[in-house]
Amino acid sequence: MTLLHTTARILRQLRHDKRTIGLLVVVPTLLLTLLYFMYDNQEMVFDRVALIMLGLFPFIIMFLVTSIAMLRERTTGTLERLLTTPLRRTDLLFGYGIAFGVAAAIQATIASALAYWLLDLDTAGSPALVILIAVTNAVLGVALGLLASAFAQTEFQAVQFMPVVALPQILLCGLFVPRDQMAGWLQAISDVMPLTYAVEALQEVGANVDATSTMWRDLGVVAGVVVLALVLASMTLRRRTP
Repeated sequence: MTLLHTTARILRQLRHDKRTIGLLVVVPTLLLTLLYFMYDNQEMVFDRVALIMLGLFPFIIMFLVTSIAMLRERTTGTLERLLTTPLRRTDLLFGYGIAFGVAAAIQATIASALAYWLLDLDTAGSPALVILIAVTNAVLGVALGLLASAFAQTEFQAVQFMPVVALPQILLCGLFVPRDQMAGWLQAISDVMPLTYAVEALQEVGANVDATSTMWRDLGVVAGVVVLALVLASMTLRRRTP
């Protein structure tokens, strides 16, 4: 029950935070529209890039929102008060994961609807699989954001973890250069980054009508990293920031 109460509390907070709602819903749709006009008359390029961005946007946004939100709960003393109750740290962190997963599902559905029905995104696989992967990526961003927030003392420091945690994964995931064309040592680094598997899963949906075993394997890897990151975050979570 504590997990459900925590999830409901976070969803209520999100509902009243109009700026965060705008960041979650409006920004991805605007960026996808910008991509559409950037690649005007280059449908194949737009299909490839927009498909991957449908998975990257939730990851990036949720990482930022979650790391700052958890830090704010520490600095305001909310987290310290919560942890004096029977609430366990794992309930708190998994509650964050579920709540932001719900928000991500709404975000991914709206962004995918725009991409498929207004911007003419074309993929061999089902949009439902794209949404599933996008939501999993968002929860990955939540988990890594919660883990990173444990090592930050200010909101500025929390934002600084973005280039450390997210940007290397974006650069090496195969979006800019195919992974098989990278130097061997870069491929080795890419192999241990969860976003690599998320992007590969999206590429599988883009190229195949039915869900492939590779896609499900990649999705399982990302889900495993989510659970591991949430467990590690619960072990490093501090009650307050000095």
